[in-house]
Amino acid sequence: MATGGWGPGNGPGQPGGNGPGGQGGWGAPYGPPQGGPYGPPPPNPGPYPNQPPYPYGPQPTRPAVRRSRGCLSYVSPFGLVSAILRSAHRVATRLFAQEGEGRIVDRAVDRVQLARTVLGAAATIALILAYNVDRNRWEDAAWSGVANLIVAPFVLIVAAPLVILGFIYYAPPHLRPHLRSRLRAPLKAVGWYVLTLVVIGGILVLTALTVDDRDGKSWWEYVLAVAALIVIVWGFPFFFMASLYSARSAFNSAQVHPLLPPVLTLALVWVFAVFNLIGDGMPGGPPIVQFCSTLGGPLSVTAVSLWELRRMRTRFGVTLRA
Repeated sequence: MATGGWGPGNGPGQPGGNGPGGQGGWGAPYGPPQGGPYGPPPPNPGPYPNQPPYPYGPQPTRPAVRRSRGCLSYVSPFGLVSAILRSAHRVATRLFAQEGEGRIVDRAVDRVQLARTVLGAAATIALILAYNVDRNRWEDAAWSGVANLIVAPFVLIVAAPLVILGFIYYAPPHLRPHLRSRLRAPLKAVGWYVLTLVVIGGILVLTALTVDDRDGKSWWEYVLAVAALIVIVWGFPFFFMASLYSARSAFNSAQVHPLLPPVLTLALVWVFAVFNLIGDGMPGGPPIVQFCSTLGGPLSVTAVSLWELRRMRTRFGVTLRA
């Protein structure tokens, strides 16, 4: 039966087509013969014939092209300050905030720690406003927070070895050589921190002792002046970030064991509580306020750290004696 010129013919060698010899006529281009001229169809054909599965399927992507910020972004004061802070942050993160293969990232614990910090700051402000509204009190609280941040790495350098030794001694005998072999990362972080402090202090002290504005300067005095400027502009932000990350990560102690950071946090917070009590004494207010102001911070940090240790054991199966 003929198809009117649009469909395939009656088959090869049979009459009825519109083409020469009755082989199917004009139907051949639109109705492919047996087997098809293009071979078997692809296993997952796209929405368009003979096309890759565009636009709805996964498309090949090119690597993202980083646009240059241009020279003007670094000439402006904000651009220059941002570049300095990014550089200091990048180096401090690389040296003092290494995750390591033993680090367990738990977002729930991070959120609880952040909430505890915010609530602690709010409670401190409320106590100051309620019982001791004094301008010097605000300055003392601010300087105390900055001093604790700067002093925390030094306290860790002194107290952390004792805590780590006790931690390793408490571990099973077959696990102790493995833990001792992983002490390289914390020791390396401590070495970088001490070297940073020595370089910054040495350059500033040497510059203050040798460079004099009243006499002619030699070339090495100019070198010292430039080095001191670099320390002030880049070294101070780097030292602040290094102190922050060193206190937070306890000098990358999670690479020794995931349980070490909360254990070191427990020891650190109680050491600071004793130092603050000896140095500043009891705050003003009723006895219940004095108790909350003195022990509220250490007790809340202890509760969060113990909860983190329990969560590591129950949720992630991390233990020391197992």
